[in-house]
Amino acid sequence: MSVKITKGNKSHLSIALVISKVLSGKLFGDKAYISKELFHQLFSNGLRLFTNLPKDMKTYLLDIDDKFLLNKRSLIESVFNVLKKHMHLEHTRHRSPLNFFLFI
Repeated sequence: MSVKITKGNKSHLSIALVISKVLSGKLFGDKAYISKELFHQLFSNGLRLFTNLPKDMKTYLLDIDDKFLLNKRSLIESVFNVLKKHMHLEHTRHRSPLNFFLFI
């Protein structure tokens, strides 16, 4: 698992390379526009990024297992919700670093 604290108006894809340096394997995400450069950089680092693509983007071939996992992303998210509930974790979005440290 990798975490990076960024500004609220920062794009998630712009920090994908920074976060993914310590990760390997498969990464599933929300529907997003992904550049070919980012896809190839992540792939060369040993990380496969799977998202549902917008309708106007060119599709790419997926293994049947990866397609199944991408379709079951909501199930994976519900497991995380149960874990957050039992471990009393809270997902918050803070607008300032000071406010972030108040809730640690």
